[in-house]
Amino acid sequence: MSRLHIKALCYQEHGPFDLTIEAGQCVILSGPSGAGKTLMLRAIAELDDHSGHIFLDETECRQIQAPSWRKQVGLLPAESQWWHDTVGENFISAVNKAYLKRLGFNTDALSWQISRLSSGERQRLALVRLLSNRPQALLLDEPTASLDPANIQNTETLIAEYRRNTGAAVLWVSHDMEQIVRVAERHFQIHHKTLKEQII
Repeated sequence: MSRLHIKALCYQEHGPFDLTIEAGQCVILSGPSGAGKTLMLRAIAELDDHSGHIFLDETECRQIQAPSWRKQVGLLPAESQWWHDTVGENFISAVNKAYLKRLGFNTDALSWQISRLSSGERQRLALVRLLSNRPQALLLDEPTASLDPANIQNTETLIAEYRRNTGAAVLWVSHDMEQIVRVAERHFQIHHKTLKEQII
């Protein structure tokens, strides 16, 4: 179980932001296009330059190498990245077959060519890849944006079970108010470069 604590975070003229996500808690981040939501996730994941302090429990991100940090604080970008030709080649950890099944795939999907995947298939398989790495915190950038209602439900359920079972802190970017009500325990909005908590 891991707590994600952000203090005086500044990046690309945004901030300073303070935010604490308790172990097992799901916090939704919303705001207009260009407000800096994706940039915040990238800063927390040590992909972009930033100032301030980011802790996972008592460990500050600057105390360890960025690749090691990203194994513990896993980012699911809105557009997933694939470096090899087939799905299975893009997994660095053992594939959790239960996650595959929960999101509508069988193990045959591991031999599929990336070029044949729809945007929704890429999104779901990227989530399987992320969760198979067993991160202690999740940074999710609109993880259901390309999905139909059935797959949205399956994805929300899997993420909820993952955080309950592992105690992972979750920071989830969403614009969907119905989804926010379903999944969030707290909701923050970036507005005019400030972070304000909203009533759910």
